[in-house]
Amino acid sequence: MSDKTKKLLLVSACALVDADGRVLIAQRPEGKQLAGLWEFPGGKVEAGETPEETLVRELAEELGIETKVACLAPLTFASHSYDDFNLLMPLYVCRRYWGIPQAKEHAALKWVRPNKLRDYPMPPADAPLIPFLIDLL
Repeated sequence: MSDKTKKLLLVSACALVDADGRVLIAQRPEGKQLAGLWEFPGGKVEAGETPEETLVRELAEELGIETKVACLAPLTFASHSYDDFNLLMPLYVCRRYWGIPQAKEHAALKWVRPNKLRDYPMPPADAPLIPFLIDLL
């Protein structure tokens, strides 16, 4: 597929940070593309949504937690070309949220120190975000 015909997919991701400076990662469930890999929670930006609004919605759906747009700080972004689409993924940091994250749509959740994130296999778009988290946290 030529790059000119590939669709651009905008996906918003969140580095949820706990009081100990650990980051939450989520394991993709069986049956999904890239199953078994660990990722930052988030999802596809729907029509009419901002990337921040997407995260507020996705964190509630995927993890059962509440946050506000004002609690999301943009950190960096990833741009990755997959076989059938180009991905643009802004990464936000969130330290203020309400509730305890639960794996509603993922196989598992794990709180990980930023310098240990490379120990978990991640999709090609997520891995380049790690150095920014190490620098920040």
